[in-house]
Amino acid sequence: MQDLSPSSTATRSADLPGPLLGLLAASTGLAAASIYYAQPLLALLAESLRVTPSSVGLVPTLTQLGYALGILLLTPLGDRYDRRRVIVVKVLLLAAALLASSLAPSLPLLLLASLAVGVVATAAQDIVPAVATLAPDARRGRAVGSVMTGLLLGILLSRVVSGAVAEQLGWRMMFALAAGAVALIALALRWRLPRFAPTTSLSYFALLGSLRTLWRRHPALRRAALAQGLLSVAFSAFWSTLAVWLHAAPFHLGSTAAGAFGLAGAAGALAAPLAGRLSDRRGPHGVTRLGAALVLASFLALLALPLLGRTAGLWLVALAAVGFDLGVQASLIAHQTIVYGLDPAARSRLNAGFFTVVFIGMATGSALGGLLLEHHGVTGVFGLAALAAASALALRLAL
Repeated sequence: MQDLSPSSTATRSADLPGPLLGLLAASTGLAAASIYYAQPLLALLAESLRVTPSSVGLVPTLTQLGYALGILLLTPLGDRYDRRRVIVVKVLLLAAALLASSLAPSLPLLLLASLAVGVVATAAQDIVPAVATLAPDARRGRAVGSVMTGLLLGILLSRVVSGAVAEQLGWRMMFALAAGAVALIALALRWRLPRFAPTTSLSYFALLGSLRTLWRRHPALRRAALAQGLLSVAFSAFWSTLAVWLHAAPFHLGSTAAGAFGLAGAAGALAAPLAGRLSDRRGPHGVTRLGAALVLASFLALLALPLLGRTAGLWLVALAAVGFDLGVQASLIAHQTIVYGLDPAARSRLNAGFFTVVFIGMATGSALGGLLLEHHGVTGVFGLAALAAASALALRLAL
């Protein structure tokens, strides 16, 4: 069977009023936040479950790998079935997986629940192509920018909320509250989100096979995915290790303080919708280069951290978090604008190919960041991030 015409979709560009866009942005943020709640809690998890810090580091790694797996295997379903149904079912399963995390009595069961959280948190990646479908062409970059700002704010503010709640109520309550919030979002989406007609009648295995065809057909997809994947290595290496090195000398900060640095990153994310507007007006390619350059400059500055005192060092970390989070978000929005314009009938599959690579980068950054921190300290982490950002910038400049 062949792809159906994109004109057959039941939802058109006029169907994206402001309140619905706000709900979709909030839903994307809550789904994406689920992947990152554990990062400020690693020290608490290790103590509570009586395991080593290195073994509990598998929690964020498996969550991100689960996310990559879910994008690859489940996100293409948005082209084959009613995307509304796909989104609601996955959000309900996410609530169940978060509840299972809160009840896990041992590390192996927590790791299994974390993998499940990652797989179904990919509802966020079903919402983004839904927004791209509903938005008019002239406003697609701005609409995608708005929902992606919700996603990044969810990622960054999750650390603030998680650190504070866990310190006051315990890590189990943090996951239980997250499960309740996600369940409420599922009800709101069931009520407000319009139905989507499928854009293809391919079977599931043919649908997955078409990912390879799309990857080969569109060099712009390959470049966007690889460049953003490299930036994700840098992003994840920083955030997945932050709580550990802030807990050590010379900072000696707890989970609340570590999570609060998400506020600095959120400041950068709030400025990122400008990247969507700039992509609409001037084209996205220059925005990708600007974003990668900002990430590189931020991590080059962080290499000076071991030379600074405690107060000056904390200021540098906060300012760098604003800079590189803005750069990552700006580049992400511009890359998505490029990708979603390639084939309107295959947006879910294009999104799957793009974000599979992005979250492989996330998992790689988390794993390598932990190893480098253990053997080379923060200099190793920031060196890895700077190298990844420089590679992404070189890839974009080579066009």
